[in-house]
Amino acid sequence: MYRAHIRLTEEQSRKLRRLAAERRTSVAELIRQAVEGLLRERPDIDRVERKKRALAAAGRFRSGGKDLATTHNDYLAEAFGE
Repeated sequence: MYRAHIRLTEEQSRKLRRLAAERRTSVAELIRQAVEGLLRERPDIDRVERKKRALAAAGRFRSGGKDLATTHNDYLAEAFGE
C-alpha cells in the first residue's frame, strides 16, 4: 500500500476524526473511500478511446448549433485540448 503525507485544516481534521469515530473506522479509511469515489467519477479512458467514442456519437444528437457542420473539427479539438 502506498503511504502518503497530507495536510488538512484543523476543521477538516476534527470533522474527519468525528466521522471516523461515528462509523467506527479510521481516518485513513475515510480518505481512501473519498479518493475511490473521485476516481470512479472520472474513468481512466485513454485518448484514442475517447476519440473513438466521440466519432461514434457524431451525428446521433442535435446540438442546436448552426455552425456545427463547418466547425465540428474546432469543437473536437477544443474538447480534446488540442
